[in-house]
This record gives sequence, C-alpha cells and structure tokens, in this order.
Amino acid sequence: MFARRIAVVGAGYVGLTTAACLASLGHHVVCADIDAAKVDRLRAGEVGILEPGLHDLVAEGTAAGRLQFCVGAGAAVARPDLPPVEVLFLCVPTPMGAGGGADLAAVEAVAAEVRHLLPAGCVVVTKSTVPVGTAEATRKLLRRRDVAVVSNPEFLREGSAVHDFLNPDRIVVGSDQQDAAERVAALYARLGAPTVLTDAASAEMVKYAANAFLAIKLSYVNALAELCDVLGADVADVTEGMGHDRRIGSAFLSPGPGWGGSCLPKDTRALVQVAAAVGVDVPLVSAGIAANERQRDLMVAKIGEAVGTLDGARIGLLGLTFKAGTDDLRDSPALAVARLLSDAGAELTGYDPGCPAAVPGSTDDVHVVDDPMRAAKDADALVVLTEWPEFRQLDWTALGGVVGRRIVVDTRNLLDPDVVRRAGFSWIGVGRR
Repeated sequence: MFARRIAVVGAGYVGLTTAACLASLGHHVVCADIDAAKVDRLRAGEVGILEPGLHDLVAEGTAAGRLQFCVGAGAAVARPDLPPVEVLFLCVPTPMGAGGGADLAAVEAVAAEVRHLLPAGCVVVTKSTVPVGTAEATRKLLRRRDVAVVSNPEFLREGSAVHDFLNPDRIVVGSDQQDAAERVAALYARLGAPTVLTDAASAEMVKYAANAFLAIKLSYVNALAELCDVLGADVADVTEGMGHDRRIGSAFLSPGPGWGGSCLPKDTRALVQVAAAVGVDVPLVSAGIAANERQRDLMVAKIGEAVGTLDGARIGLLGLTFKAGTDDLRDSPALAVARLLSDAGAELTGYDPGCPAAVPGSTDDVHVVDDPMRAAKDADALVVLTEWPEFRQLDWTALGGVVGRRIVVDTRNLLDPDVVRRAGFSWIGVGRR
C-alpha cells in the first residue's frame, strides 16, 4: 500500500477518528479545524471526545509524525513543508437546517476556501453525511476539472468509532470518475473490507437509506414493546425469537425511550425532505419519526403511572447522554424525556458517567450530580434512560436506603429485575412481564 498525503477538514467525531485511523494505516495526515483552541489541545495530546482508543491513536500518530493539526482548511492544503495533498476529506458538520434538510454551509465554505489551493489531480472526498447531489454540487463549486469529487460516507457509531473504522462492515465509494473512486478505496486496502464502488449519488443515498432503515427498525420494536405491555407478552422473548431469523438479525431490536443522537434524527428528516423536494413520499420513514416522538410521551406516561402524579414528584434519572459509551447529549432521548417530565412538574436529579456536570443549554431541566447516590436521594422513582453497563453494578440495597420510594422504571430493560427486586424495589420495564 502506498502512503498518501491526506488532509482532513474537521476535528469532530468523524474527522478526528478519520484522521487518526488513516494515520494508523500509514498515511500522512494533516487534520484541520476552525477552532484554534481545539487545535492547540490536540497538539498537546488532549482529545476532548469520549471515544475508546482514540486518544491512543492520536498520541501514536503524532509521535510518529504521521498526524499533524492546524487551523483552517487552507493551512492543511497549502503546506510548503509537505508534499502536495493527494486526498482531501470533508468531515465538517452538516446539521439539520430549515425544513429538515441538511445545512451544507460548512461544506460550501471549505470548497470556496481551498478551490484555488488544491493541486491538480487531488481528490476531494465528502465524508460528512450529505444529501444526494452534494458531490456534484461540490464539483461545481470547486470549478476545477483537474480535481475529482468522491463520496465516501462514514458508518461510525459513537462510542465505538475507532473500532468501526478499523473493522468496517463495508467501504462505500462513489464517483463518476472510476480512477478517483479506486484511489480512495485503496486508502483502506489494509482493512480487507468488502468495497462497494458506485456512482456518487448512490453512495450518498446509501448512508441515508441505512440510517432510515435502522430508525424504522427501532420504532418498530418500540411499538412491539407497547403491544407486549398490553397483551402480557415479553418483548425480550419476542425479539430473541425474531433475532434468530437471519433475514432480521438481533441488532437494533432493543426497546427504549426512543432513538436520538447526532445522526438518526437528522438523517431521517433529511431523507424525507429530499424525497419531498422531488415529489416522492416516504411514509414509512415519516411514520418512524412520528412513532419516535410518541415513544417519549409513552415513557413519561409509564413513569407517571408508577409514581401516581408527576407534579411535585422527585425523579432520579440514570443516564443523560443519547447512548452509553459517549458524552454526546445531542438529540438525546433521555433529555427529551427529562424535558417532558419537567414540563409536567417533576423535580429532576440526574447522573451520567459521561456527563459529570451540567451542560448549559442541554441539561437545564435537570440538576446534574456526579454520584448515583445523590441522584437517588429522596427520589419517588429512579428512571434508567441510558444503557450504561455501570448501572447494572450499582449497589441497589444502598440506593434503597436513600430513595423516598423504591420504584425503578427501566426504559432500557437494562437491569436484572431479580437483583433490583431483592433490594426491595418495584421494577417496571418496557414490554416485559
């Protein structure tokens, strides 16, 4: 494998993971970000992202001289001290914009900044999740016939991004220029993953199609859990029986308070918006979004039924991040439930291993504490909202000594009901007998 000179624009979850992992594969990578303070921290070896293995990869790449950091996309491209950049990865934010579509302002800004700096023969890669047609639009923005644009969507789960990058299910690369697509695919040759070479539009569609499918699957299992609650069936047994069917599989068959994070909500709405723009209806995706909103209301109703009344109730929340293994609060279903509980008059105290202190603008409805015992103090109920494995190991007997009422509403079906009940708690799951 040939080592390539690569520039990565964006040092967030996707960008930093991409830069560090490509450096670990032997490439020479310069990672750029517009946040000068973040760049200084990264140069000092400080990785402000809770992502297993990422800190070590950054340290190794920096020590080996294969990974550098700079401020601004232009500085990553125009480096007189380095050979010309061969591949430029765009890993910038594409947040939800007006109408639910992706906001491509950052992509457009970077394209404008580097347009006259890119060497002939360079390949620009859109790694961020972008609507179908973005590669073509970027090519027009660059106005460079000697620069190819390739779509190479990421499939990284927060909390396991490094593992997912280095052990991918597949590599998807799309371009109308076959040689450019093959050059990008070759960057991953050492990983030995199945590679899908296609056109740019199809590659862009893959990411939205995959995330929408997973979202629908989660909404479906949440609907099954509600039905199991009513009929007296056990959703754990139902999903086990389903999961052994190879056509279905066991992944994404765990009920919960709804799906969230930085990807699924944004990508499902973007797909609906893109489809509407060309006169196509995608009712399954729209229904999955609506069901997800309703799921949060169902969890609040379940908690209210457990405590009798939410107005004035003291509720201890276990989990605030959108999933275990990360410190990300973006579009967290735990915080969505917390907001509804607060609106109903509940007093909330929350604990999360990934969020030891309040985050203004995100956790305003919750008094955040750094110890589960403090979250449990005088609580009328404890509510599990994020699936942190640490919660299974809590001393439930000790917690029982400080709560106001021994009630646990486990929206993730995470805990062992027998362990909790032996400590004197009433355990209430989702779709469980």
